[in-house]
Amino acid sequence: MSVESPEPRANARLYGQDSAQDALERAIRSERLAHGWLLGGPPGVGKATLAYRFARALLAWPAVGPGLAVAEDHPVFRLVAQGAHPDLRVIEPERDPKTGKVKPEIPVGTVRAATASLHTTPAMGGYRVIVIDGADQLNRNAANALLKSLEEPPARSVLILISARPARVVPTLRSRCAKLQLGRLPDEAVAAALAEYRPDVGAEQRAALARFARGSIGGALELASGEWLALYRRLVDCLHGEPVDRLALQTIAQDLARHAETRSFYGTVALLQELLGRALAAATDRLEAPLYDGEREALRALAGNRPLDRWPGLWDKIGRLAAAVDGLNLDRGHAFLHILTLLAPPPDRGDGPSTAPAALRRP
Repeated sequence: MSVESPEPRANARLYGQDSAQDALERAIRSERLAHGWLLGGPPGVGKATLAYRFARALLAWPAVGPGLAVAEDHPVFRLVAQGAHPDLRVIEPERDPKTGKVKPEIPVGTVRAATASLHTTPAMGGYRVIVIDGADQLNRNAANALLKSLEEPPARSVLILISARPARVVPTLRSRCAKLQLGRLPDEAVAAALAEYRPDVGAEQRAALARFARGSIGGALELASGEWLALYRRLVDCLHGEPVDRLALQTIAQDLARHAETRSFYGTVALLQELLGRALAAATDRLEAPLYDGEREALRALAGNRPLDRWPGLWDKIGRLAAAVDGLNLDRGHAFLHILTLLAPPPDRGDGPSTAPAALRRP
């Protein structure tokens, strides 16, 4: 039986980010609190959970326990969890109502509407807080509007920026924020989270999922879902055999693109790169625990499709391709099909001509 993982705004548990949490707690207690904070780190490591934990502590201050803890029955906790706290505004990418896809940019109107609240009297007498989830997606005008609130911050106001790619946050915003970089979580912390949210998953598989997810609780929970694990198994089964079913490969590429649209593009790419690492580990007898029966043998067959010394180059190529697709807003379905074509057995066991769609080929 699985237990649904709470949304970050309603999550009372934070795993493995003690140093970042301690830094925020020291800042609050010192009364020398920066008006802007930028929380960076890979997807799924607790950035948003920490941001809302920090926001609750500010809004409930001084009724806050060690580790920025606010009791779950406290009015502030309930209001934040419900998205109804009058002194908290949240800015995040919106979904297109027609397509359901996440819009690539946060517009200036959204920022102006949120920052206007900073100039009003706090409804509950404490801080006024804005959480910007996806700060690297602020367009130029939106970033400039936010900058004004950082350059001339109203008293007792705090802006918390969250980004999986902090280097892409507009430099003028970065320079005015205190920065905390959250690292990948240890496998033990990921496994502990899985034990809480997915007690139906056995200990051995939890350990395998934690290693696969590379420090991301969000990634591990996705992997533990029947949907993703079934997709991963389809992918491995399709890639390791010869001849490769090209139609099946196209179908999987579209499924990966849909997954990336609804969740995380870079998270999906990272999981594909992890597949390469697992294939190499299986080929060199270093795969500690399979995710399902037959995975070890299938990964060995996949790794045997080309010399082992070529696989690290594929890892780098996939990373560069992902950056190009994201930066140029290219078709993600085509991108994932090209990635899967790179992973499939080469038709001639050589490098051969590129099979990438024209829009993805390097000039």
